[in-house]
Amino acid sequence: MDDVGGRGAALASPKISDATLRDTAHMAGVAFDVDDARVLAGLLCDVGVDIVEAGIVSANDRSEVPLVQAVVDVAGRERTKTVILARSRKQVEADLDAALETGAGNVMLSIPTSPTHALLKLGTDSRQRIVMLARRTIEAAAAVGLSVTFTAEDGARTDPAFLEEYVAAGAEAGADRFRLAETVSSLAPRDVESLIARLVAVSGDTEVEMHSHNMLGLSVANTLAAVDAGAAWVSCTIDGLGERGGNTPLAEVLCVLHVLRGVDRYNLQPLTELSREAAARAGLRSSATTGPTAELSYQYEIPGQVRNPGAFELLKPETVGNTRGVRIGSRLKPSLLEAFLSPETLDGVDVEEVTDRIRESAPHDKHVWDLETLDELVRAHRREQQASPPTSVR
Repeated sequence: MDDVGGRGAALASPKISDATLRDTAHMAGVAFDVDDARVLAGLLCDVGVDIVEAGIVSANDRSEVPLVQAVVDVAGRERTKTVILARSRKQVEADLDAALETGAGNVMLSIPTSPTHALLKLGTDSRQRIVMLARRTIEAAAAVGLSVTFTAEDGARTDPAFLEEYVAAGAEAGADRFRLAETVSSLAPRDVESLIARLVAVSGDTEVEMHSHNMLGLSVANTLAAVDAGAAWVSCTIDGLGERGGNTPLAEVLCVLHVLRGVDRYNLQPLTELSREAAARAGLRSSATTGPTAELSYQYEIPGQVRNPGAFELLKPETVGNTRGVRIGSRLKPSLLEAFLSPETLDGVDVEEVTDRIRESAPHDKHVWDLETLDELVRAHRREQQASPPTSVR
């Protein structure tokens, strides 16, 4: 483990459920195929993620069954979960055939609990109907041998007293896990800590999980608050991919747990590769600056930072599979070349002249050079100078 400061007391490690291959089903313009699922699931398993969540299945739409099956092939039955949108007991009983076809050992029953979402999706906000739906669908899923998670869609905007009743009922019906969905990013960390503590207190043997969206940038803080309040599981996605501001980013959560809570059972090294693969396969660019896997997180143009990285880095880049480098733009000057390039590269070179040449050759004012490019440009300049015949004096 890295020698880092600021670590709090160690705690039992929360389990991680990664929802990238499920939550992106509603992300505008993003779709992962079977090959994507195999690659991403493999890397998630390398990291040590406990559950890989994939697809939304139903009796009427089995199009994502092959994607879930691909995850099962890589991660195994016990490590794969698929999702059913629960709207009635009869519908769920039919949809369970599709869930069983995937081979996944886990199913999540997604049930709306806030008045807004219940009216929209169930046609009623009757609390009795919502609780009865949870009980009956949990019992049906458990009866076919699946590990059952039930959710509170828009749970963050559901009356906490009703949530307590709902969670207790689901636990009594035999659910293995309850997921609180912060669907519209409406909670602050102190709110999460208070609510999760209340739900843990009534959940019995049913584990509690936190699932956040990140529209306000609080998802990592809310996840940590949930863990501190007793949540046994947290839901993340690669790079926070997902709709409505994205979800809780996996790399940041794992690094926070590592640094601030002493959790070291996850393998952080594949995280940067995982980030790059997910972004490329989603047709997106990886983040430039956010989090430890970002493209620029370990790129510098100040010599002191390159010479003394330990003074500026909480985690070494190799911890997460990232790399340290030099990146210089419009502030390129002779002193930077002298600081970063080797004496062998600069031997016999007029540094001021070559700096001017490099800047003049830039295609635009905001052009950026990395260290390898600068080294090659200086060497090319030196070769050119050496090949030029000396000017004769007459």
